[in-house]
Amino acid sequence: MKMIIAILNADDAPIVINSLMKNGFSITKLATTGGFLRTGNVTILLGVDDDKVEAALEVIRANSHSRKQMIAPSAEPGLSFYPTMPIEVVVGGATIFILPIERFEKY
Repeated sequence: MKMIIAILNADDAPIVINSLMKNGFSITKLATTGGFLRTGNVTILLGVDDDKVEAALEVIRANSHSRKQMIAPSAEPGLSFYPTMPIEVVVGGATIFILPIERFEKY
């Protein structure tokens, strides 16, 4: 068994979650905030049998899309740089961690 931890853009999360549930996966959803842009993300947790990991990843891949976004200049504390002009960054997609599960119990 594996634990899939997927950090999703908040815009993609509803579609990813609905698609996973339609494909028989149970998820736990956590509201999270990204560190760089400080925008809303959604982190989902899935306990998946080894033979279903690729199917879950395919659903996530098919429904998570990167996009370009402009960020305004900022002198906000905590940023390691201070752009003088707006810059374009790529956001979205998914960051995925897959961890082995030694033991699973449900009460």
